[in-house]
Amino acid sequence: MATHLITGAGSGIGAAVARRLHDRGDDLILFARDAGRARELGSAFPGARTLVGDLANPDRLSWALAQQTLPDRLDSLLHIAGVVDLGPIGDLTPKTWHEQLNVNLVAPAELTRLLLPQLRISHGQVIFVNSGAGLSAHAEWGAYAASKHGLKALADALREEERDSGLRVTSVYPGRTASPMQVKVHQQEGKEYDAGRWIDPGSVATTILTALDLPRDARIDDVTVRPGR
Repeated sequence: MATHLITGAGSGIGAAVARRLHDRGDDLILFARDAGRARELGSAFPGARTLVGDLANPDRLSWALAQQTLPDRLDSLLHIAGVVDLGPIGDLTPKTWHEQLNVNLVAPAELTRLLLPQLRISHGQVIFVNSGAGLSAHAEWGAYAASKHGLKALADALREEERDSGLRVTSVYPGRTASPMQVKVHQQEGKEYDAGRWIDPGSVATTILTALDLPRDARIDDVTVRPGR
């Protein structure tokens, strides 16, 4: 039974991945921002363990994890949590930049650093759920795209650094996905939201599990998922 640590398991793609892994009997460790959210995740996924830490405050993650029991080994670390806040560069404040860079880039880097020993033991895998914005930036997506371009660089560097340890590193670049984040994006864009136009989170989960379950004689470094309609 494999052990997976997942951020962002409360909704969208993260919830879809957690449900698939839970249903097949894998061991889950779900990362929660506070104790209340941890209880909610524990109720949604009976038998799953939780870790509490605020991704918006990555400087405190080392302290937070030191107060909790970490697994001896970890088969995968799935970075799925993310935040988005649109706006033209001329209007974005440092607070807006820091919020997105912290959650989308610095926190994944710090969690990876803290859990690398457990991942190396199992010759495991790190999956970064990136975005189409991690490959190209459009007007009013500057801060979010910068965080996701940085996430691509993080994954690419980690893959090269850990090649001899047997660690696999995968970046997944979904297009617009029917999720609470997409609802927020449409509100900020002033557009009507129609979930049927976008990728179902379960389809992205299928892509992620394909990368996870790939035999060890192969690896998926980068995969792009786009709406099929």
